[in-house]
Amino acid sequence: MTQRFTAHVDPHLCVGNAMCRAIAPNAFVADELGQSVATNPPGESLETALEAAASCPVGAITVTDADTGDEIDF
Repeated sequence: MTQRFTAHVDPHLCVGNAMCRAIAPNAFVADELGQSVATNPPGESLETALEAAASCPVGAITVTDADTGDEIDF
């Protein structure tokens, strides 16, 4: 069974460098300020979301288990 997860971008930390959008363009989009926002589309892989989170230079992305709410480490 595939692990269900939710990604979140902290708008207070995001600097809009777009690495997450380059790695996972279906999972992250730019808002009107150029900051990333997680879309959490069905079918996105956990590995890709974690890679995108790890690429964030300011640690603005967290990925949590959708069932337990626990943060998933990358």
